[in-house]
Amino acid sequence: MTPETTALPVKDRFDLPPGMVYLDGNSLGPLPRAVPARLAEMVRDEWGAHLIKGWNVDDWMGQPARVGDRVGRLIGAPAGSVTMGDTLSVKVYQALSAALQMRPDRKVILTDSGNFPSDIYMAEGLIRHLGAGHALRIVAPEEVAQAMTDEVAVAMITQVDYRSGRMHDMGDVTAAAQAAGVVMLWDLAHSAGAVPVDLAGSGCEFAVGCTYKYLNGGPGAPAFIYVRPDLVDTIDPVLSGWLGHERPFDFDLSYTPAPGVERMRVGTPPVLQLTALDAALDVWDGVDMADLRRRSIALSELFIAQVEVRCPGLRLASPRDPAARGTQVSFASDNSYAMMQALIARDVVGDFRAPDLMRFGFTPLYLDEGDIHRAVDVLTDVIDNRLWDDPAYLQKSRVT
Repeated sequence: MTPETTALPVKDRFDLPPGMVYLDGNSLGPLPRAVPARLAEMVRDEWGAHLIKGWNVDDWMGQPARVGDRVGRLIGAPAGSVTMGDTLSVKVYQALSAALQMRPDRKVILTDSGNFPSDIYMAEGLIRHLGAGHALRIVAPEEVAQAMTDEVAVAMITQVDYRSGRMHDMGDVTAAAQAAGVVMLWDLAHSAGAVPVDLAGSGCEFAVGCTYKYLNGGPGAPAFIYVRPDLVDTIDPVLSGWLGHERPFDFDLSYTPAPGVERMRVGTPPVLQLTALDAALDVWDGVDMADLRRRSIALSELFIAQVEVRCPGLRLASPRDPAARGTQVSFASDNSYAMMQALIARDVVGDFRAPDLMRFGFTPLYLDEGDIHRAVDVLTDVIDNRLWDDPAYLQKSRVT
């Protein structure tokens, strides 16, 4: 470990409820301790004291680029290639439409059955509204590389499967795409801040992702988009928003895209959310992604080994090989929903994914071996004593 590297975990950088084992950072990251004070300061000293002057005095207008560079460092993107704003679905739509423009003679969007449904919905909506004969082709995750044919315009792939944690090899899949002339679009929703990512090294054209999971930006935190620097100035943004204009305050009546990734901005940046995210990113100071990856594998392997010994009725639904999965592990059961509600009631927090998965995330920033042992103890108690068999745990909430 180099002198600059911080030993994990860094629990003191987070405000976690006492006694809780939080295994759901893959869905919503916990609150970093620095965020409330920074938000209060921003509200009081910037918004409150400066009002509209904050756009210049506090450079709110520059937030998407500044915070984008901080996110870029965690995903192997060069400075100036990532910008922030909007939701992940909006960024998927932007990247996907730009990719289709790059291959006008091809009509297929390739994705896999492990992709997050929202990405697929965005592709369906874009196809429907383009009305140009495009088609969506969905294959099994293990068939993605072989499905890169000369009909495919863009491959839209989520690197880590949100249900099972199965992880694509970014280098291999991107190489297969580019060998077939296919534009590569990666969704890093379950990768950014979870596993080492090297966008520049992969050579992919586009990447998108959210920041409320492993980057701990808070509910509704803004998404990011990456465009490979050598092609970004050729992109004609389908969402030609005011703040993606070359000179927004000239108020031209026609659109001229800004240079670089700035053209992928759409509307007013969410200043409060970007302020929270900027403060949250301080927790990464001194954290080495390779060290984080080693620790996440050790924690997940410990969890799997103990669960399989103590809860043999559960079925591992994630890849057995830790190199083939991200930082989350899923177990299946006929009673998974009720079991998860019983766990949550006892302060071991994961989540449920239909049809039958209990999903657990292993984030070494704030988890250690003691947390894993406690989680397995509670899970064993819930199963052995049928604590899940309670009508209260069968009532489905709107969010699972």
